[in-house]
Amino acid sequence: MRSRVASSIVPGTARFRWVGNLFALLAGASLVLAFAPFHFWPTAIVAPAVLLALIYRQTPGRAFRLGWFFGVGQFGFGVSWVYESFTLFGGIVAPAAVGVTALFVGGLALYVAVAAWLTARVARGANDTSIAFGVWALAFLASWVLVEMLRGWLFGGFPWLNLGISQVDGPLVGWLPLAGEYGLTGLMLLLSCMLLLLVRRVRANGWSWRQWALPAVILVGVPAASLPLQTVSWTSPSVAPLTVGLAQGNVVQMQKFDPAFFDRTLDIYRGLTQAMPEVDLVVWPETAIPRVIEDLPALRADLAHMAGENDFRLVLGTFSRDAAGRYFNALVGIPDEVGDYRKRHLVPFGEFFPLRGLIEMMPWLFDVPMSDLSPGPADQAPLMVGDLRLGGSICFEADFSRDIRPSLPQAAILLTVSNDSWFGDSFSPHQHLQMARARAIEFERPVIRATNTGISATIDAEGRVRKHLASGVRGILVDEVAPRQGSTPLVHYGAWPVLGLMVVLLLIAGFVAQVRHRVQPGE
Repeated sequence: MRSRVASSIVPGTARFRWVGNLFALLAGASLVLAFAPFHFWPTAIVAPAVLLALIYRQTPGRAFRLGWFFGVGQFGFGVSWVYESFTLFGGIVAPAAVGVTALFVGGLALYVAVAAWLTARVARGANDTSIAFGVWALAFLASWVLVEMLRGWLFGGFPWLNLGISQVDGPLVGWLPLAGEYGLTGLMLLLSCMLLLLVRRVRANGWSWRQWALPAVILVGVPAASLPLQTVSWTSPSVAPLTVGLAQGNVVQMQKFDPAFFDRTLDIYRGLTQAMPEVDLVVWPETAIPRVIEDLPALRADLAHMAGENDFRLVLGTFSRDAAGRYFNALVGIPDEVGDYRKRHLVPFGEFFPLRGLIEMMPWLFDVPMSDLSPGPADQAPLMVGDLRLGGSICFEADFSRDIRPSLPQAAILLTVSNDSWFGDSFSPHQHLQMARARAIEFERPVIRATNTGISATIDAEGRVRKHLASGVRGILVDEVAPRQGSTPLVHYGAWPVLGLMVVLLLIAGFVAQVRHRVQPGE
């Protein structure tokens, strides 16, 4: 009996491994609660602490598996909405969509697995020394941030559920303009490590102040330091507010690209625009006109007449074509002096096919309208409303600080459009809005966000939603947006300081682990 009980709890046994995998899976799933629409930010500190506790002093292979289960929980729950886009709108049959979704989630989980593996690989030399936990914590923090940054870049990037974004409504939000989302991820992981250290010390030695003082001070001090940062104004008001009208047509995805519904779509957006009071700028969402604008000269002339007659500028989402025959996902300004913007950062498989030869062999698998687009040029003139510069972005681009940063500090307002109807009534529109709010805070610029089916919103320079239209609603939103001038530290430096710091921390952890291992070879 004794041996049977012991085998059920000793690390390394099959039962312990499956219990550990289950805990990792649940911890990863709980992390999603830190993000919209739940906004329960403490889980963004607790969940990584659980993962570190699980992988601590494990072999790199075991840490990899635990990290993968954590990632499956995180992305399997947090981005489950991709299934809807595959089945309802991507034309993929349900069994294939389940498989593609599983591959997608499993692939994303590999990032967490690699971070856990790297932690164990770097820190394992210090396993039996007195400073083992410190080395593991340092390696864990640096590995997570570096791999999160890699996930935001590799294969076009997928920054969904980045840890720092959860603090848009959290106590560490003051660090965003200074350190950006990746720097904030590092600070949150520092708190995760200190939380685990506090628990370990209290369990081992009780509530002696010498045991809990250091982790407790850091757990309180880092959020406390955010409070004065929240009062710092890195930028200042520039010119008078701009009165903006957003049109949310709520044209469902199944109808958007149906030629029979095209005239009805135009009537919806015209009607919404005509129902607006006097405004300076009207914004229609991504692909509000789901055709190539160069093929519709009469429509463009009609919209120019409507804008001139009512004395407003119009920016609308549509498709555009250049003289070489390349197609773009674009923002088109009316009249012409407003300018155009062509999307630079395209969505793999949604807007272009990285593996075109393979896709052409399976035309029955994917059926996504306008899915072979070209990226716009890197250097584009800003959209202009009079003398006011707007930093334009389309959908996916607003999820990346690096895509917004080139328009600053010249742009006084950020304008982004999206078509979140691809993901139905899911977490996605809420998560997408949360990332747009993070961009507003990072750069201290108001954000105008127009979407097809919601959530359209105006966001102030502190990331607060001033007004919004909920998902599944057809309507208009009119608000005054206050332009800003100046730069936050993130505008000047981007993510490079965080990247450099994390590399240095990882090297330090590895160096200390190896030195301690040589000093105590018998341990």
